[in-house]
Amino acid sequence: MENTYIFLPILAHMLLVIILYIILGKVKNKEAAAGNVDPERRGLYDDAWPASVQKVNNCIKNQFEVPVLFYVLAGISFAINAVDLFIHGIAWLFVLSRYVHAYIHTGSNVVPVRRKVFTLGLLMILTLIVYLIVKIIT
Repeated sequence: MENTYIFLPILAHMLLVIILYIILGKVKNKEAAAGNVDPERRGLYDDAWPASVQKVNNCIKNQFEVPVLFYVLAGISFAINAVDLFIHGIAWLFVLSRYVHAYIHTGSNVVPVRRKVFTLGLLMILTLIVYLIVKIIT
């Protein structure tokens, strides 16, 4: 498998972040037009915005937490020329879990379901860590 293919799931995740920013802009415009925003507080305080905006904003913040570990692991696998079908598959499963998590987070936001999807993604990260440790040692 081509080592550079590991960057495809990274780019797919970056696309998710851009999509979320577009959604955030639309939701903010809608809520501001409806008069549901405290104009004096909106620049500095999240509570100036209604829950619909905070959901998307929080989802965006989530994209810069565990996914950072994914980026590092992808970089490690690229640097040591370890990208194989297994790593690539786990990487795509992780990114898929982020899309599903974002869909739930910005939609119904049912926390127990969202938590399960988050945990699945976290297990993908753990799997990559263990797999890379084994590859490095052997």
